[in-house]
Amino acid sequence: MRLVFAGTPAAALPSLDAVVASHHEVVGVVTRPDAPAGRGRRLTPSPVAEAATARGIQTVKPRSSRDPDFLAWLSSVAPDCCPVVAYGGLLPPAVLDVPPRGWLNLHFSVLPAWRGAAPVQWSILAGDAVTGATTFRLVEELDAGPVYGTVTERIRTDDTAGSLLARLAEHGAGLLVATLDGIEDGSVAERPQSQSGVSWAPKLMTTDARIDWAAPALAVDRQVRACTPAPGAWTVIAGQRCRIGPVSIPPDSADLAAGHLRVTKSRVLVGTATQSVELGDVQPAGKPRMQAADWARGLHEVPTAVGT
Repeated sequence: MRLVFAGTPAAALPSLDAVVASHHEVVGVVTRPDAPAGRGRRLTPSPVAEAATARGIQTVKPRSSRDPDFLAWLSSVAPDCCPVVAYGGLLPPAVLDVPPRGWLNLHFSVLPAWRGAAPVQWSILAGDAVTGATTFRLVEELDAGPVYGTVTERIRTDDTAGSLLARLAEHGAGLLVATLDGIEDGSVAERPQSQSGVSWAPKLMTTDARIDWAAPALAVDRQVRACTPAPGAWTVIAGQRCRIGPVSIPPDSADLAAGHLRVTKSRVLVGTATQSVELGDVQPAGKPRMQAADWARGLHEVPTAVGT
């Protein structure tokens, strides 16, 4: 089949690689416009744009999927199907109607669970034991289209959103190509998505990533892991905002009040609503990330509590 691939972040690269390596013909790539990045805030192409350009694939970056020029371009290249992985924009009916085999989306959850922009983060936040990836046909309603296939993945106790997404991206790439093959030869059929068990995964904002030390230790652990690497879990210590790396729950947890801090030679403990947690890495604003014990040794005066 002739394909136009749509995607933007690094999580889409395994799928782009897999589709390009398949027998299908990738005639174009759609990605989001260049965005400011880095300390200099220079306009930078998306990871998918860089990868597609390196392969010599025609790449378009519409500011709006409703742009008449984009619709004209898509119609001119005449794709049979358009695989989508984390593109980051909604598509209007006129665009959805162009490929006769539809737009095939790879979503990083087992639908109908965790529809929305941040399914991996919300799976960890909720304490799910298992998640996965789903291929389905895009429709106007968000993540509600009929399903073609799924794969599942166990969530490990030390998984961050970053590590879990990396595995799902690799495993999902194979599912995406297998679904494209099945659509082409008629061996897979779409089935309506269940309307029971729907849950939502809106994008996590910086405010969502502020650690709630009054929550139980397990919830603190999940919040930090879900927000790693982005938007980055954080707290305020001695009036300074600090990003916090994954925490652990030691078997010999100290009896500390929620938010209270205890520093030893080798570790930093913080109290929660249940038991204390041990900090992994700490990154004060404008400074490099370092192990919590090293950070504490550099303080002139060790605070007694966090969050203020």
